[in-house]
Amino acid sequence: MEMRTRVVPATPEAWDDVQTVFGLRGGTHHCQCQRIRLGDGAWWHLSVEERAHHLREQLDVGPGLTSGALLGYLGEEPVGWVAVAPRTEFVRYRGSQVPWAGRAEDKDDAGVWAVTCFAVRAGFRRQGLMYDLAAAAVEHAREQGARAVEGYPIVPAPGQEIAWGEVNVGTPGPFAAAGLTEVSRPTRRRRVMRREL
Repeated sequence: MEMRTRVVPATPEAWDDVQTVFGLRGGTHHCQCQRIRLGDGAWWHLSVEERAHHLREQLDVGPGLTSGALLGYLGEEPVGWVAVAPRTEFVRYRGSQVPWAGRAEDKDDAGVWAVTCFAVRAGFRRQGLMYDLAAAAVEHAREQGARAVEGYPIVPAPGQEIAWGEVNVGTPGPFAAAGLTEVSRPTRRRRVMRREL
């Protein structure tokens, strides 16, 4: 499938575009893509402004380097965001069942990257943009030398709707389309999907 979305590394110069995607209210705006990265303990006590400050610092990695955050555009319109980085950078996952339950994985293996967070701008949702973002995240991880890439999507129970605030971790379809396959089910609603690169 050909990508409709142009996906590029997020930089400090694109800060206004990042915030356009995140919006002025809702879970994505309030999180600023920090909860999984910082962990609940640190994240919970920060204001939105402090979380945004952390994010802006994370984007400012210097010339020729990448933070792992990617922005998607339709034409010139910023429409999506995806975070992908070495799994070791995400504090919240170190103490969680996701991604470790039932697996003998080295928590310090920086060669395994994780796709942790998606955002699609209000007005552009339900158009399949998460598929383009997932494919771009896998390719970005490969280009940066990742040995494998994982995602931790949510799966609704039959007949259950997923709230948009929950779907920020992704759903299985976009990961499967990007070549990831299920390797475990750490909880009733979460999956671990992985692709060796």
